[in-house]
Amino acid sequence: MFARDEELAQWQAALAEAQGAQRWPLLQLLAWHQRQRDTQQARRLCAELTPLLALLPAPQAALARCRVLLIDAEAEALHGRLNAAQLLCLQAANQLELATAELPREAALARADIEWLQAWLANDRGDSHAADQALQRAAQAARSAGDAVRIDVIDAASGICDTFSDWQAAQQRWGQRFGTDLSAVAPIAAGWISDFFGTCAFQRSEYGRAIGHLMLSFESALASGQLRRAIIIATNIGNGFTSLNAHEAALDWMQRGLDLARPTGWPLSIGMCLMQTAETLRQLGQREAAHTLLREALHTLQPLSGSRAYAVALEYQGDLALDLGHYEAALDSFTQLAARGDALRQSDFRSSARRGQAHALSHLGRADEALAAAQTALQLAREHVDASAQIAALNVLADIHAQHALPPPQTMQAASPVLHYLLLALEVAGTIDGYTVSGALLDAIAREYAAVGNYERAYAISLQAGAARDQIHSQQATNRAIAMQVQYQTERAQTEGEHHRQLAAAEAERAEVLQQTSATLTHLSAIGQEITAHLDAAAVFRALDRHVHGLLDATHFSIFLLDADGDWLTCAFGTEAGNQVPAVRVALSDPQANTARCVRERREILVELGAADLTPNLIPGTLPTQSLLFAPLHVGERMLGVMTVQSLQASAYGERERLIFRTLCAYGAIALDNASAYRQVAATLKALSATQEQLLEKNLELERAYKALEEVSLTDQLTGLRNRRFFLQNVDADVALSLRAHDAGQHRELTICDLTAAKDLVFFMVDIDHFKQVNDRYGHAAGDSILVQMRERLREVFRESDYVIRWGGEEFLVLARATHREEAHVVAERMRRAVAEREFILPDGATLAKTCSIGFACFPFMPEQPRLLSWSQVVELADQGLYIAKRSGRNAWAALYSTAATRSEGVFPRLMQQLEQAVTAGEVRLVTNLAGPLNLVGERRRTGLSSDLET
Repeated sequence: MFARDEELAQWQAALAEAQGAQRWPLLQLLAWHQRQRDTQQARRLCAELTPLLALLPAPQAALARCRVLLIDAEAEALHGRLNAAQLLCLQAANQLELATAELPREAALARADIEWLQAWLANDRGDSHAADQALQRAAQAARSAGDAVRIDVIDAASGICDTFSDWQAAQQRWGQRFGTDLSAVAPIAAGWISDFFGTCAFQRSEYGRAIGHLMLSFESALASGQLRRAIIIATNIGNGFTSLNAHEAALDWMQRGLDLARPTGWPLSIGMCLMQTAETLRQLGQREAAHTLLREALHTLQPLSGSRAYAVALEYQGDLALDLGHYEAALDSFTQLAARGDALRQSDFRSSARRGQAHALSHLGRADEALAAAQTALQLAREHVDASAQIAALNVLADIHAQHALPPPQTMQAASPVLHYLLLALEVAGTIDGYTVSGALLDAIAREYAAVGNYERAYAISLQAGAARDQIHSQQATNRAIAMQVQYQTERAQTEGEHHRQLAAAEAERAEVLQQTSATLTHLSAIGQEITAHLDAAAVFRALDRHVHGLLDATHFSIFLLDADGDWLTCAFGTEAGNQVPAVRVALSDPQANTARCVRERREILVELGAADLTPNLIPGTLPTQSLLFAPLHVGERMLGVMTVQSLQASAYGERERLIFRTLCAYGAIALDNASAYRQVAATLKALSATQEQLLEKNLELERAYKALEEVSLTDQLTGLRNRRFFLQNVDADVALSLRAHDAGQHRELTICDLTAAKDLVFFMVDIDHFKQVNDRYGHAAGDSILVQMRERLREVFRESDYVIRWGGEEFLVLARATHREEAHVVAERMRRAVAEREFILPDGATLAKTCSIGFACFPFMPEQPRLLSWSQVVELADQGLYIAKRSGRNAWAALYSTAATRSEGVFPRLMQQLEQAVTAGEVRLVTNLAGPLNLVGERRRTGLSSDLET
């Protein structure tokens, strides 16, 4: 929950040496325990921790995120942003749900801390009931986790809250819970228990004992990072000294609390210190100083205007305004206090607000309103059995009747209204155990008896007043003696504590130096990677400028580079106080210039000037500086230039700063050398680029020529169709695809998609009937024209994805890819009709009717054995079908299909040599559009697949 300073120092030292995944537990510990010591540092540690959470298991990551959210929530609460803090608490609770099942104890501890912060938020809003409930839930969660320190701390906090409501009941209940011997209790818990005992003693008016307990609590809070608690306790100790009339010691403690509070910027802490100091000054009669502090306190507490602290400040402001005779201002303060008291439902504020309003209204001449307000204040005080508030209200009623002629109260039993109310106040004072009636009250009663002519009674009361003053003075003397004794003990304890703090501070300083050194080296390594990554000199200059100003006090920063001839130094980059330094050149031989001397002597130069000294060789338009540091920029033996930083402060560059500057110079030199080399390479590459572009253009021309030549070699020059060479280059790939599709069907159960997929190849042989007669009768030009028109009709019938090949002369081969074999005859019929039903146009405009014959075969020929016949054998079968169509009458198509009776052994020779017997035996199925008898026997021309195309 809280950690002592020595534990924090150990974790900081361990973090300096930790790497990688070892860092996250230490980062979490340090962030959590820095949350009040140094809120900004805690948030920086959280920023470093957050990326590492992705490496953790989900439950651990959720718990760590819960802690990060709680740190943010506490920071928001400390700065008075209570709604933002409440939202972050809810988000932390949501993260906790992700870890409760797997890490129940750790989740219970986090739940206790969430409820602890919720109690704090409710208290700052002035909602004591919600604060009590949150503390109860926090205690339950701490007991569930079995954390003894949290249990003691939360119970002690509950005891303190109860003490403000009813100290006797709280002491009876919680005094049995905590023993007076705290030696066996953890130091942090002992601090809270001491606070409880001190608060109880304060309520019993045992101020010396209260201060002793609160001193222990203050030291514990300060040593364990509970800065907010330490500030509150310091102001309470100051109040204790005020009650003992030891105002000097009171102000000392108020100042101590304020010194702790001001650097934090926390409105509640600063506001409490200011208002308590102001009240002490008011009691000392320092009213103007008190007025200034109270005004600042109320302005500081404005973000927490709903808190009890703000209401107390309003009450102090009203009382001070009454003392100063500023009755309009007093009335305004007490009117605001009345509104706050009603909103907070706290009786002391409601009663004191009406009492203050009545006092102010009376002095403003508004007697009836003053009387009504005072009577309301008395009624509220009686309802809540607040004797002190009753006495204050009765005194105001007496003052009102003394200043104004008003009707007497109906129940008046004394000789005058003033005497009536004063006697009632005396009667109430008698009900308070150990209460010494003030001499002022008794003097006022004596005066009133004298005013009504009862001198005997007046004299007797005057004697009582004198005795009361003597008793009070005696008590004051006793209080002063107690204060002196407590202050002596305090100073001795402070002296011992200061010695221990100095020892701890020395150790902490050593750990901090180690941590800073490690952090600086890590930071410089990251900076070096950034600087040396740049290949542009301007980018290197900007990076160096940014990091120099981030790490050093540098009013002036500039970089001088050697010219190519090595005789001059030119300021390549320079800034001073955010402005650009004028461009200058320095001769390397200049005996006065430190930049030139630094390069010549190849060493670092530090110049320290006094306040009256003049900066040597001051560049016109720049500021006179007192600390100047020059360091050479070199890579190996090669000198590049010099870098300089200068400060308006004296002795700005110690050993640590010079080490940082040397490191930056080394990185800068490497980066600038890389940038120079890159520029040279870039110039060379630019020269090569033009040559490469020319070569590229020539290569493109050659590639285009090669592609054109290749296209010519694969294309029939007359028809523009592909030729045999193209077919032979591409057919094997399509055959392999078809075989893979058929193989897949044999090795697994076929799906609907498999059954419907087109996976056959169909080879069509198309031949123009009686084409030789065209050449003989009409000439070769007419034949060529028919062949060109035949190309268009083939393209009309077949798909773009099919291969249409001029096979030779008037014969064409078409490879229909990814086709259903049962649909091949439809395509063949469409092709036959495309030729037979449209006449060809000859070059002279005459028309000529022609027909064609078509033979086709499917690959694989036997789907059950796809590799039985090669594609070239299937083309031979397509050619066989073509000649069946031609021998049987032409203008027809025919194809051979395998059947269930087809025998695989020797099937190709049988089909080529004994086709008629194979058809008769049902071993092959002949598909054709011919209706008459078919001629299956005859001499068949060889396809000549291996020969080149003859044009």
